[in-house]
Amino acid sequence: MLASGVDASVSSVRDVFDRPMGALRISLTDRCNLRCRYCMPEEEYAWLPRQDLLTFEEIERITEVFVSVGVDKIRLTGGEPLLRRDLPELVRRLAGVPGVKDLAMTTNGVLLARHAEPLREAGLHRVTVSLDTLRPDRFAEMTRRGTHDEVLAGIAAAVATGLTDLKIDTVMMRGYNDDELADLIEFGRTVSAEVRFIEYMDVGGATRWQPEKVLSRAEILQEISSRYGSYEEVRRTDSAPADRFRLPDGTVFGIISSTTQPFCASCDRSRLTADGMWLRCLYAITGTDLRTPLRSGATDDELRTLITGTWQRRADRGAVDRLSGRADGQVFVSLESLKRDPHLEMHTRGG
Repeated sequence: MLASGVDASVSSVRDVFDRPMGALRISLTDRCNLRCRYCMPEEEYAWLPRQDLLTFEEIERITEVFVSVGVDKIRLTGGEPLLRRDLPELVRRLAGVPGVKDLAMTTNGVLLARHAEPLREAGLHRVTVSLDTLRPDRFAEMTRRGTHDEVLAGIAAAVATGLTDLKIDTVMMRGYNDDELADLIEFGRTVSAEVRFIEYMDVGGATRWQPEKVLSRAEILQEISSRYGSYEEVRRTDSAPADRFRLPDGTVFGIISSTTQPFCASCDRSRLTADGMWLRCLYAITGTDLRTPLRSGATDDELRTLITGTWQRRADRGAVDRLSGRADGQVFVSLESLKRDPHLEMHTRGG
């Protein structure tokens, strides 16, 4: 029997909890032009060696292999993916892979204004922009950069260019932006974007994560209800991470509640770091090196066997497993561990 919310048509390759392999998030770089405090709070980082980053040809080939075993949704991430040079060329390659039904990108939006049109022309289907506040002073405090106007310009460019199904992802933190819920919903209306509120997670570089800073799904819904009145939950038709809700006027917003109400039972996602480490869970401590066999002459069939066999053994339920241990407010990845292995960083594994 399938886990709730899993689309049976996605893949015949199933893990130990009968979850299919449907979506792959591909990080293009671990570098970023922001320094958000919940993602990159430290002053120094160990970066991935540039010679280890997968080439466009390697990304295209590994995508073809993943698609051949059931993946049909590809999302480009980072770090900040728009820092990768000649990105429209990669988008063109991936858009041409038979079987890719959805090609999307998550970006912080700083460079989006200049890249939106060429990316759409290259075949990018959708874009999600991360924006945690509408207030420039708060943005500067959180990101340690003064590029708030550039992000807003990037969102405007995405709309003008015709990139459809625009989403805005907002990490909610008590005492930081918890008074902007309604403002963000109203902003989303003005740009025809669906806002998705994300519970603050203790992942990777969130070395100062504290449970009291988490604004829960229940609290978000309570606050929105007090402003807008009733809402209804939108019936789920896929395994996307957000639960979606509709306001009386038809406006839809989402909540990604990884911290208080994990959705591991329906998770069909995995992540490929920019240097080819394949992670089956956002919270995973270890992954599978695909770069080495890729560069050592492995055939497509050998790569398929490695990928399908690994997925069939997948038993990750990272958010569920962590939930029971969060009461004491501990951070699950120490700063010392992060310095030893950059793959543990949120900005390396693509969020």
